[in-house]
Amino acid sequence: MGKGKNKNHDDKPRSSRGSNGHSIRHNHKRMEMRHTGGSSISKFPVKLAMWDFDHCDPKRCSGKKLERLGLIKSLKVGQKFQGIVVSPSGKSVVCPADKSIVEENGAAVVECSWARLEEVPFERIGGKHERLLPYLVAANQVNYGRPWRLNCVEALAACFAIVGRTDLAEQLLSNFSWGLGFLELNRELLEIYQRCTDSDSVKKAEEEWLALIEREHEERKNQLRNEDLWSTGNVNRKPNHTEDHDLLENSDDINYNTANLEFDSLGNIVANPTKELKYDRLGNIIESDTLDEQAVELQEEEEEEIPTLVKSVDNLRI
Repeated sequence: MGKGKNKNHDDKPRSSRGSNGHSIRHNHKRMEMRHTGGSSISKFPVKLAMWDFDHCDPKRCSGKKLERLGLIKSLKVGQKFQGIVVSPSGKSVVCPADKSIVEENGAAVVECSWARLEEVPFERIGGKHERLLPYLVAANQVNYGRPWRLNCVEALAACFAIVGRTDLAEQLLSNFSWGLGFLELNRELLEIYQRCTDSDSVKKAEEEWLALIEREHEERKNQLRNEDLWSTGNVNRKPNHTEDHDLLENSDDINYNTANLEFDSLGNIVANPTKELKYDRLGNIIESDTLDEQAVELQEEEEEEIPTLVKSVDNLRI
């Protein structure tokens, strides 16, 4: 067997390790740590934790990426968390009054699929500070633009932003290329929540925002319902009012009601049935204007012939 490019490598098993002898997964984790500039959980200002139920694609799971970066700790079923727990089983929403709990004990989330919530044993996880999130819109690559469908990192960032620690939210989201877009997408709504005082005021602000969305939706529906495209004509062509005016001036006032129509001997519609029709020797309809002209010509010819006849009679008398 020759050397170089002609050598057959099909029978040689592929190695799962990189050139440095470490596994590909280990190298990937080191590259992410190098990109973010750290690997220790203690480097993030507050504690972060999650219960991971392996429902999501590891390549798209934001919680697993935070774990690879060493920013979040994975908890087992049965373990409790002392900080704010963002969970669907919460009884109240996150509010600015939770700021001290977040700063002292951190925040945790439940890493699971929205479609498989019934599989999660919520009674065996969580803590005494379980919270819901108010209305927000996802910016992640899977559920972009969909309300409520936040992933793990968005849920943590939302918690930090609502309690007034937007700096923590930005620091956490900066690990994702799309991350800061979440804050921008929800900027106005997050500012409203930050001005609230407790859970009840946040809930009221959420209800007012949803009512505003509903009103705007109804207004758009009514506007579309009132716009009759048939009456407006071709919306892609700007109407020419001057041209329409000229057409109206030059148009004939013809009544095309079939009850008032009459037809000639050839089956043609007679536009003005009140006028009497006349035909020439070939059977063609003679227009009224033509008849009038012919009558005038005949009268002129007769007037010219009268003096000639009188002169002829005089000559005969002589």
